[in-house]
Amino acid sequence: MPTISVSNSLHFPANFLEKTETHLRRMNTFSLKSNRTVPSFLSLQEKNRSVSVSTNCTFGRNQEFKVDLKNRSGWIHFVGIGGCGLSALAMLALKQGFEVSGSDVVWSSYMDGLKDAGARLYIGHSMSNIEGNNGPRLPIAVVVSSAIPQDNVEILHAKSVGVPVYKRDYWLAKLTENYNLIAVSGSHGKSTTASMLAYVLKAIGDDLTAVVGARVPQFPDGSIIFGSGQNFVLEADEYDGCFLGLSPSMAIVTNLDWEHVDIFQDEEAVKSAFRRFLKQIRTGGHLVLCGDRNHLNANWVPSAYGTWIKNHVAYLSSPGAYSLLDQIKQGTGSEYSSGSMSNPSSDVCGNSYRIVTYGISSKNEWHAKSICPNSQGGSDYILCSRGCPLADISLQIPGIHNVLNSLAVIATILTLMGDKRDLHESIDCVKFHLSKFMGVSRRFEKIGKIYGCHVYDDYAHHPTEVRAVLQAARQRFPDKTLLAVFQPHTYSRLVAMKDDFAAAFDDADQVMVTKVYAARETNDWSISGRDLAASIIGTPSEYIPSLGDVVDRLVHQISKDPHREIVVLTLGAGDITTVGPKLLHELQNRIQNVNSRLASIDSERLEFL
Repeated sequence: MPTISVSNSLHFPANFLEKTETHLRRMNTFSLKSNRTVPSFLSLQEKNRSVSVSTNCTFGRNQEFKVDLKNRSGWIHFVGIGGCGLSALAMLALKQGFEVSGSDVVWSSYMDGLKDAGARLYIGHSMSNIEGNNGPRLPIAVVVSSAIPQDNVEILHAKSVGVPVYKRDYWLAKLTENYNLIAVSGSHGKSTTASMLAYVLKAIGDDLTAVVGARVPQFPDGSIIFGSGQNFVLEADEYDGCFLGLSPSMAIVTNLDWEHVDIFQDEEAVKSAFRRFLKQIRTGGHLVLCGDRNHLNANWVPSAYGTWIKNHVAYLSSPGAYSLLDQIKQGTGSEYSSGSMSNPSSDVCGNSYRIVTYGISSKNEWHAKSICPNSQGGSDYILCSRGCPLADISLQIPGIHNVLNSLAVIATILTLMGDKRDLHESIDCVKFHLSKFMGVSRRFEKIGKIYGCHVYDDYAHHPTEVRAVLQAARQRFPDKTLLAVFQPHTYSRLVAMKDDFAAAFDDADQVMVTKVYAARETNDWSISGRDLAASIIGTPSEYIPSLGDVVDRLVHQISKDPHREIVVLTLGAGDITTVGPKLLHELQNRIQNVNSRLASIDSERLEFL
């Protein structure tokens, strides 16, 4: 059995164990790599890099922080409030008692909840947005998204009148500095892992605070949980180095991959950022990390439907995350083992912290075996510790990548609990609530079903994510046709990863590629979705630039045989989300019209007879 220790800085409230015991009584007791060197991309990288707020915006870490977060009074204005990251911080500020306003160039779904909660929201940026409605009043701070340029009119105006301006990363650093921070990082899976972790902790009695960069249906306030305890679960984003100012008591690294190509030149640059992040772990803290090596392995497992499906383990491998262990070993001159690492002189971990690994490989401290689909459409597996079977785990959400996410959650919570209670009781409590977790919006989210057509939507915008969600779809629907509609997100990502994208659609039966969602970029590479569609080999694919035309094509194709079993999966980080609801609406109208005509014909025949 594993020996679990716990840092003194990580703790649950006094009544936590009592609450978990009550719960127990009620329960009755992969990433395929290719040569992605793109000279034209690298030469234009600096030109297309998002502009950060300069240090003279009182953003610098040596600047005085002028907001009293404990007093929780005053007005805070958020620039770029429509994004997932800043909208969550704005909602948390509302819950803390601050007056909140914000602006963005377009309305987003994240702003709906903010409006209902009392935030003043503006479309478009203007000096008047940070001038009070009742006389000459100013906000106590302006918080800025990483995507906002320094010459934004609201930032310039705030500077001119002496209002401090803080980028999101510095705001997060100050917001969390007095908490036991559990920072969930990684190139993929952060939102799901952070929300799953926060959900289970809340369910077993921890009065935590959590901020996740996605909407979580089981969170009352969408993307946050606001509590009065000392634990703070945060989705720690590497974009623009946002996580480098954090000081976590516990850091989770789900995986490491080349992502955010407008920020990081290559995978080595990503590793460098994560190595810097690990230096921020507090003394006596913990690092929970996916310890699987890179390998391509495929195994066949029986599905819940009497057939056999292929589960690729390419996504499971986390070569980047595993390589961080090698760096720690080299930096300390010590042997790494799944247990402890403490060397204050280390170049990699400037502080002393314990390392806990998880994964599919039995070499990890926590690992899964006998993974198979279940009748809920999710996955079942046996949880093991150092080869010793401990419990049967059942998830509602599909995909081996979510098995990994759940292992990260289990490893984290059991490390937090330490040896304060029986290990088996702790696992029973955690596994019960894991089985109740229903997932995150835009992560294989069911949009609806009509006749034989199932429509799902996913945020996947990176080759690793596309491959993972298609594997999950194939797991849940082994016998149905999978039709993927993919909207590439940013030109820089497409030009750098086009070959990887082309290889990521193997599990689909048909692919439609739309025009690129440019986000903050211009097309300096003369690349389009047509280039990607032409690169996909083995799976029928076509380029349909307009989302409206995609809907029309799907309606025409599906309505020919509405009872045919087909899964339409919309993928991307842009406005591809509009396709699913429109498709269901149009199919409903089309099928109703057809049925009405048939009924009319039958009526006319009866009258004739």
